[in-house]
Amino acid sequence: MIEETRVKQVAEIIRRAGLNDQTLAALRENLADLHFTRCLEDEMGTDEPFLEDAGFNIYLVDGREHCMKLTRDLESATGLLLAQVDQDG
Repeated sequence: MIEETRVKQVAEIIRRAGLNDQTLAALRENLADLHFTRCLEDEMGTDEPFLEDAGFNIYLVDGREHCMKLTRDLESATGLLLAQVDQDG
C-alpha cells in the first residue's frame, strides 16, 4: 500500500530536482520501502497515469504477485513507475 501523500511527496521531489539518474537514486535510497522504475511516457501505451505533471507522470505498480502490473489502486500499489514526458512532443 502506498499513501497518496507519499505519491505527492515523490512528485514534489521530481518537480524540484528533475527526473534523472541522481533523483532516482536518491528516491531509492530514502524511500527504500518502495520500488521505483523509470521510462519514457511514449512507452506507456494507453494506460492512464495516477498523477500527471509537467515533464513526468506517475503510475502505480502492483508487485505483490509474480509479475508486475499497473494499478490505479493505492491499496495494491507496491511501487511507482516514473514516466518522463517529452516536452517537445
